[in-house]
Amino acid sequence: MQFVDYVKIGVKAGDGGKGCVSFRREKYVPRGGPNGGDGGRGGHVISRATDELNTLLDLRYQREYKAEKGQHGMGKKMHGKNGKDLIIYVPVGTVIKNADTEDILIDLDRQGMETIVAKGGKGGLGNAHFATPTRQAPRFAQPGEEGETRNLILELKLLADVGLIGLPNAGKSTLLSIISSARPKIADYPFTTLTPTLGVVKLENFRSFVVADIPGLIEGAHKGVGLGFQFLRHVERTSMLLHLVDISDTGEGDPVENFEKINKELGLYSPELIIKPQAAVGTKLDIAIDKKRLERLTHYCKMKTIDFFPISAITGKGIKRLLTYLSVKIINQKRNRTHSIIKT
Repeated sequence: MQFVDYVKIGVKAGDGGKGCVSFRREKYVPRGGPNGGDGGRGGHVISRATDELNTLLDLRYQREYKAEKGQHGMGKKMHGKNGKDLIIYVPVGTVIKNADTEDILIDLDRQGMETIVAKGGKGGLGNAHFATPTRQAPRFAQPGEEGETRNLILELKLLADVGLIGLPNAGKSTLLSIISSARPKIADYPFTTLTPTLGVVKLENFRSFVVADIPGLIEGAHKGVGLGFQFLRHVERTSMLLHLVDISDTGEGDPVENFEKINKELGLYSPELIIKPQAAVGTKLDIAIDKKRLERLTHYCKMKTIDFFPISAITGKGIKRLLTYLSVKIINQKRNRTHSIIKT
């Protein structure tokens, strides 16, 4: 299935129904008086988050959404029927913005969370409301209000505990396929991963956490170079980042420079990304015969007090130690978030 994480749509709430101009007409009841009913409210346009979707693909093919109009009021003070609300289902993690102002309207980050993105117009009052001792037969009623019209931007930001970042061919997809049941595309050329991939890592004692493979970033990603700009938004959601660096003999470029390039791109995109908890992983240890690249990255991480884990996804060396570290780190972060919420 195609992964779509950014769409623009137009929404139009239902117009309110008109109030009715009517008079009571019954035998033996002269001058029955006004009895026009009110118009019904127009339907709202509601956006609701659901776990059953993981892409905005459906919204790409339908760009305009209109809710039902309210019915007009009727005689005998009969109220017009309210227009039916229109519900637009989106994946959990969708941010909705006003396309004209770029203001964020809501962040739908929980299952079942919803918001009214366009309010239906109020129904007009019937002429029964306007009768007074001096104006006993009003021949007018209110028109219904127009429903709101909005242009919206919907951005999906994946919800994950750990985000895998690094240059193309750093081994992110291979690691994800080893530690979870996810099956991302793996090949020996850059940009094999064209969409973010989620995997659930299951450990002992029913513990688990979610890992996101973020497509390869390169220098200039914050300006749209490569695939990075398109998917950097997904990094914002992760609790921590796992920075993968190729330390094999066939790896291109200096490992420390490669590490710093990606972190620079994160900071240029959003200063908040660079302060996220981060650990480094040296990949392809099984073909790192010359230890100079490994030693250089090890020394750098020690100087910067960055937790470092050399691993081989092929042989499994270092994987268990890495998963134990991630599990403890994530549990502590969740516990700290819970305590801060309680204090607040």
